[in-house]
Amino acid sequence: MFETGLWRFGGFVDPSRDVRRLRQEMDRIFSDFAQPVSREFPAVNAWIGEADAVVTAELPGIDPSAVEVSVVGDTLTISGSREATPLMEGESYHRQERGVGGFSRSLQLPFHVDADKVEAKYEKGIIGITLPRSEAEKPRKILVKNQ
Repeated sequence: MFETGLWRFGGFVDPSRDVRRLRQEMDRIFSDFAQPVSREFPAVNAWIGEADAVVTAELPGIDPSAVEVSVVGDTLTISGSREATPLMEGESYHRQERGVGGFSRSLQLPFHVDADKVEAKYEKGIIGITLPRSEAEKPRKILVKNQ
């Protein structure tokens, strides 16, 4: 109820209030710049349609034959590895921001996938995966009989 501070001319002066207000304003300003960044690799986008889903994943610099795509039920898993670029004798990295090594990313879809019809294509560092909805989960039109 009572906080430490100064009483001045009938009013309460709380020096920490200005500091808190400044901090809130700084948090608000910098929160606008800080977009949520996923630490998961690879970054993916997914589109869901009536008949299928399309997932794209950024995999620049990766040999497509080293990428494994698997589907079990409603879960897509993309895994593989990116090898380090071998350095010549006497060379050393000035900067190394691209990660190397194994990765695995799983994505749960809102429906089960017909795994036999999944297609994956790799072009310009992007893998595109088309995941058709299983026949059992596709919407069916029911004929209403007239009696």
